This record gives sequence, structure tokens and C-alpha cells, in this order.
Amino acid sequence: MTKDILIHQIVDVLKQADFIVSKRCNIRPRSFDLAARKDNILLFCKVLYNIDGLNEETAYEMKALARYLGGSAILVGAKTRDQMLEDSVVYMRYDIPAVNVQTLYDYFVENVPPLVSAAPGGLYVSIDGDVLKEARTQQAMSLGTLATELGVSRRTISKYEEGGMDASIDVVLHLEELLDVALAKSIDILQAFEKKLKEPPMPIEEKKYPQEDNVLDMLHSLGYQVVSTSQAPFKAISKDNHDTMLTGVSTYSSAMIKRADLMSSISSVTQTRSVFIIKGPTKSETVENTVLIEEKELDRMAGPEEFVSLIDEKTKCKKH
Repeated sequence: MTKDILIHQIVDVLKQADFIVSKRCNIRPRSFDLAARKDNILLFCKVLYNIDGLNEETAYEMKALARYLGGSAILVGAKTRDQMLEDSVVYMRYDIPAVNVQTLYDYFVENVPPLVSAAPGGLYVSIDGDVLKEARTQQAMSLGTLATELGVSRRTISKYEEGGMDASIDVVLHLEELLDVALAKSIDILQAFEKKLKEPPMPIEEKKYPQEDNVLDMLHSLGYQVVSTSQAPFKAISKDNHDTMLTGVSTYSSAMIKRADLMSSISSVTQTRSVFIIKGPTKSETVENTVLIEEKELDRMAGPEEFVSLIDEKTKCKKH
């Protein structure tokens, strides 16, 4: 299976689940391949045939984008190392959940969440400790008796009941057979991402812009919080109290037009503005929904209100 086929399958699944899906990010480098939205769910989806191909820098940017734009990052692939990804199993790579297409389909289309997580040493299931304790108590079975039946320690059973330890699939199946009750807790893939996302993105003050590029500094001086990117189709995310903008910076060229068109598609999904700052002259006011603004126009701005007014003016001209 090629990556192209994999992406087509993923887009098909997301559309079946009523997601709006952006155009494919086919510009290198890229931290994500697709953006998708359904109601309040925003996904940044990275597609890799082998999920071990995800590197730390790309994962970091995916998590930063998800945090700043109010979304979730997800990795979809087909294999890990020398084996295929299993159905209904969640793998984690740099704190980003990774699944195969079938698991993605089950979760978003069939509303059937996965039950198993992959970790060093094998596959594990999270046990509903309250259900376990209630079932054991109803059958008048002591911790020691149940531990003996399973061949584990009393402390292990206590940890299962406290929700402090996952169990192997074999142990869970044995427990469910002994107690005649369902114990496996399903995994909410999106919540799994949120729980793992502990470290905040690098503060804007610590971000270093390229010395030859002062456009982002200009936006910052206007009052925007500017988060630069290294692998996204846009140069930065610019935010103030009212607006969030995907922000590109380039001279006017065919490559810029292609990037601006992609930014327009992504902004429709992320529900943000899309703006491209052009160094030198521009030959048009917009590319789809991306507004083109010459750097000299930006230099004359006194604050974000003037900047937004110019964006709105150019957007209205496009509609007419």
C-alpha cells in the first residue's frame, strides 16, 4: 500500500464521518498532511505508512499547531517496525495517538472506540476498577483468592481496582471470564492526545525568527502573538484577542500562489483567516480566501485594527 492510497482511504473515512477535509498538504516539509473538522473537533492528521517515521521535530510542531488552533493531532499509518498495525489498538508516538485506517473508521464512523493500547512489552487494556471491585465483592471473592486465580500478587489486583495499572489482554479476558462482567475501558483517542499533551509550546518570547525576515517582528509589534512554524504550509500563526490568522511570507511567485491556495483550504477547516505578506509587488489581491498584502502596506499599519480593516476591504473586493 502506498502513502497516496492510504491518504485516499483516510479522506474517505473522514468524509463518511461528516468531516470537512482540507486539500492535501503536498508541499515539503510538512508537519501534517490533512486538516479536518467536524463541529468542534479539529484534526491535524499526519499520514505515514510506517508510524516510526515520525520524528520529534514534526511531532512537536503538530502538537503546537493543535494547541494554538484548538485541535488534536493524530497519526495514521499501516505498520510499525516489521509488523502491521492491529485493529482497535492505539499506538503512541511522541505523545500523539497513532492508529490504522480501520481503527479510524471504527472510531469516527461507527462510534466504536478502541480498547487496546500498545506499549513496550505488548498490548494492554485499561480496566474499570470500580466494576472489578464491585464484581469481586458481589461474588465474595477476596483479593488473595482472585490474585491466586490469576497468578498475580494481591497488590496487582489492588492496582487494577484503583485504576493505577493496565493489564495484558490475557489477564483481562481471564478476569472477565471469572467474574462474568465486562471490564475493559474504551480509549477516547482525542482525550488520549489531550492527556499526553503536557508540555506547552515554546513561548513566543523564545521563538527566534530568521534574521532576514522582519515581517513576523512587524506583526508582533502590531500586537499579535506570532508563533512561527518550520514545516507547515504557512510561515506562522498570528493571534490577537479577536482574530487568528494563518500567515505566509514570500515574494509573489507560482510557488507562493500554490501555497496561498493550500492555506485557503486549511483556513476554511480551521476557521481562521488566511493572509500572505508579499515582499515586493503583488499581482492580485487574493488567492481564493487568502488575502495578499504587500510588506510596504503592513509597514504603514499602526495596529491590528488597521490590518484587519485592510484584510476585510480586500476580501470584499474579491466578492465583487
